[in-house]
Amino acid sequence: MIETVENAEGSEARACGQMIALSKTLPTVESIAVPRKTGSLSSEGHAHFELTLLCIVTALTRCAFRSHYLYDIDSVNFALALGRFDPAVHQPHPPGYFLYVLLGRLLNGVMHDPNTTFVAISIAASCGAAAVIALLTREWFGIQAARWAGLLFVFSPLVWFHGTVALTYIVEAFFSALTGYLCWKKSVGRGGFVLGLAAGFRPSSLLFLGPLWLFSLRGATRRRQLQSAAVLAVTILAWAVPMILLSGGASAWLSSLASLWNTVPGKTTVVNSSIANSVARLLTICLIYCLCFGSAAALPFVKRSNNLRAAVPGLRLFTLIWILPGLLFFAFVFLKFVNSGYLLVVSPPAFAWLGFLASTRADFSSRPMRLALTGVCLGVNTLIFLFAPFYCSRSATRQFERELAGVLTALPKVASSRDTLIVGLDSHFMGYRHAAFYLPDYETIEYPRVRLGSGWRVFTDKNRDTTLQETPNLAPYARFIFFPLPRDGSGYGAYMHDIESKFAPGELRHVTVDGRVFVTGPVTSLPLLFAGKDR
Repeated sequence: MIETVENAEGSEARACGQMIALSKTLPTVESIAVPRKTGSLSSEGHAHFELTLLCIVTALTRCAFRSHYLYDIDSVNFALALGRFDPAVHQPHPPGYFLYVLLGRLLNGVMHDPNTTFVAISIAASCGAAAVIALLTREWFGIQAARWAGLLFVFSPLVWFHGTVALTYIVEAFFSALTGYLCWKKSVGRGGFVLGLAAGFRPSSLLFLGPLWLFSLRGATRRRQLQSAAVLAVTILAWAVPMILLSGGASAWLSSLASLWNTVPGKTTVVNSSIANSVARLLTICLIYCLCFGSAAALPFVKRSNNLRAAVPGLRLFTLIWILPGLLFFAFVFLKFVNSGYLLVVSPPAFAWLGFLASTRADFSSRPMRLALTGVCLGVNTLIFLFAPFYCSRSATRQFERELAGVLTALPKVASSRDTLIVGLDSHFMGYRHAAFYLPDYETIEYPRVRLGSGWRVFTDKNRDTTLQETPNLAPYARFIFFPLPRDGSGYGAYMHDIESKFAPGELRHVTVDGRVFVTGPVTSLPLLFAGKDR
């Protein structure tokens, strides 16, 4: 019933070995690069060696700190989709991430563990992103800047975290880097193909990277433009048509997407919320910038050489078109700190520019000073990744995993699946999705209800299969139990206290097992929790 850390470690270790072997094939991309200057690079063999080393270091640092449980609600949605693909019931959540799920199914047939499968994809994407960012930076600024960019990428706290968990953001970063590289090389046909694939993994890539691809078409012949557009269209249709069919048709797919939009991001856009929300999002972007680049975030503000003026003509405009669509969306439409990974789609050109700034800044220091300063900065970034008081640090990941494992062990001691219904809360961490996936013998329902196009519905899950119900089916059960929220974290305690206050005094019991408090009560008192408007 419970998938332990010990069982996962063996399969994940094998997955890490496979990812390291895979990374050794990435340097063949070097053959399409035409570096502006060689610096100290003596041969193509040396270039291949450095790129291979970068990929191996990236894979090893991710494998060493990989997660052992599905970390986020989205991670669990992806895992559930391995059994049945249905965005209407968030297996996975809309718009579907079709190619990501298909790749997961393919690999899971070998690895037999959803978390290991998706973490392996994250590690492979991290290696690919590191390689392409190094190639891109070498193309723009030379070999020294490329080395710095690769180093900054490996030790980026936010990138490091997303290379260790089962989420799609680092995959989107890889496709962003590859699309940008191909667009810069004027390989618009291959760029369109990669962009089409990227949209199959994360559909938002089409919105954020589409303008860059269109910009790269300028100056091309009309025939080449039409051919490139056809490549993009065919690539998208190749995965979009089967995805929509598996989703129950276009109407069902669009309805599920609209419902999610109206429930979450659509409520806080600049159009229908106060300007304070947009200001808060701008400040959040600044915080995420610091979290992503760590000590390197200060590079734009320190003294640098005049070599910046010698940047490739048109590079500033190219970079602006690359990052501006995403930044505008995150500032004025939707962004939450818990979704910091969204910003990784615009990070590849930032790593290139910061690598350049680091290389020019290093020209002012002696070799011992450069080495000492580099060690300090990378050490600071490592400490941020390991111990920062944010959800995306290694310490937060380990705390979550220990807490989840404890709850999964203790809850069956409190209540039996034969007569108890689990009520899980809508939370990124330790919410109803984690309860449903890791305790499949129990029936789990989500609180609060959600308003869909068909009306108010309750997400219900048993045996890792989700359905939508107008009202929970309480007849088989005598009692219910709340799946506990994390102990630490802003608002968790207050939110749970507010829920408990809805019940009459004496209806709920608090049971402590293995140091964990569980809240339980008779199932006859549960309907009042689902009456009226929840959201």
